[in-house]
Amino acid sequence: MSTEKLNPSEVTIGIFGLGFVGLPLALSYAIRGCQVTGVDVDQNLVKHLNQGITHHLEKYHDTPIQEVLAEQLENGRFRATCDAREAMSNCRYFIITVGIPVINGGHDFSHIESCSRAIASGLKKGDLVLVRSTLVPGMTREFIMPILEETGLKAGEDFYLAYSSERIAEGKAFEEFENMPALISGINDASTEKARQLMSIVTRELHAASSIEVVESAKVMENISRDVNIAMVNEFARFCEALGIDVFEVIRLANTHKRVKLLTPGPGVGGYCIPNALHYLTPKADELGISLRLLRTARKINEDVPAFVVSLVTKHLPVPAKEAKVAVLGIAMKDYSSDDRLSPALEVIKLLEMSGIKVAAFDPAVPSRYDFKVDSLEEAVRDAHAIVVLAKQNGIGYNNFKLFHNLMSQAGTPVIIDTKNLYDRSEVEKHGFILAAI
Repeated sequence: MSTEKLNPSEVTIGIFGLGFVGLPLALSYAIRGCQVTGVDVDQNLVKHLNQGITHHLEKYHDTPIQEVLAEQLENGRFRATCDAREAMSNCRYFIITVGIPVINGGHDFSHIESCSRAIASGLKKGDLVLVRSTLVPGMTREFIMPILEETGLKAGEDFYLAYSSERIAEGKAFEEFENMPALISGINDASTEKARQLMSIVTRELHAASSIEVVESAKVMENISRDVNIAMVNEFARFCEALGIDVFEVIRLANTHKRVKLLTPGPGVGGYCIPNALHYLTPKADELGISLRLLRTARKINEDVPAFVVSLVTKHLPVPAKEAKVAVLGIAMKDYSSDDRLSPALEVIKLLEMSGIKVAAFDPAVPSRYDFKVDSLEEAVRDAHAIVVLAKQNGIGYNNFKLFHNLMSQAGTPVIIDTKNLYDRSEVEKHGFILAAI
């Protein structure tokens, strides 16, 4: 690829979608001197961002994202809007980070379609459209490009079109946008080069692919590979629990083998990426007549884990389920996150409540409100018969055994269900609790 670079102070970028990907990406460009307009359909989100308010837990070189946002608002390099026309008139580079929701295995393409049409409404000759959303392979060329070309402009001739998958982990977005190698491909060589120049402002290492479809497929396969690996260790966890041994010790020792790298089991697989990954692949696989048996099996295994967690709870409760209260600690989709989208904790809670168990859940990092969510550890554990740990978070006193003793129900021996490998069994039992680990 060429080594030609853009001057960030001359770059105007419109970023469509200001969620867990779009906002830190927008600020990553603003930090480096670009003029960024963020576009989102959520009026409350836009209002809060322009006031410097966000619940994200990201940091840029130890600076919380809230401070980064405030600084970029103050210096005028970032602002949010619901008006796509503003971005289209002010910018020459456009990045799409809008997601494709998956509901009961089906896809909702309406968001990506409306975003593409918004961009098409103001697309100009010489503009670059860079898609960074996770898509069904082939979708950039077969779905987005035709919408953009309804303007009469031709991709690769009148405007540039490219795709680059995002590979960030929430909580590490700033660092990984910069240091995680990124894949990139355009509709033609000129589009690839234009996208490379834009991405090089933030990202140090770029790898060009032979086609957009290669990058789209690689992204989906990366996520599915984690789904399969997690399914394997979740199966190991069932085996170890039945055998009466510690799966975390087994995995730790197995990983001393230089060619083995097992992940760790948990209460399920959450978030927007991994649980949905298979569903991004299946439409094209079905079209091509590929069964994907292993991948579908792995997804089913991970979907069943919350039910196994609930079975551990009901098995160890000192009272019947309909008389029990359970304190759930952590409802985020993963450790140290404020994101509860597709969180397995929510599925565990739903199944607990379906069993007749009263649930009080505490997670100080998650801003979402639920009937079962409480505002303190004390509220969660008061009169509870069991504690179920489903995510690690700062601000939760997981080892406050004195508080647990003082507030939990005295009807039988209280139990702790540990799905995150937080507790030492001898320590828990010394304090008079039963420990059941996944």
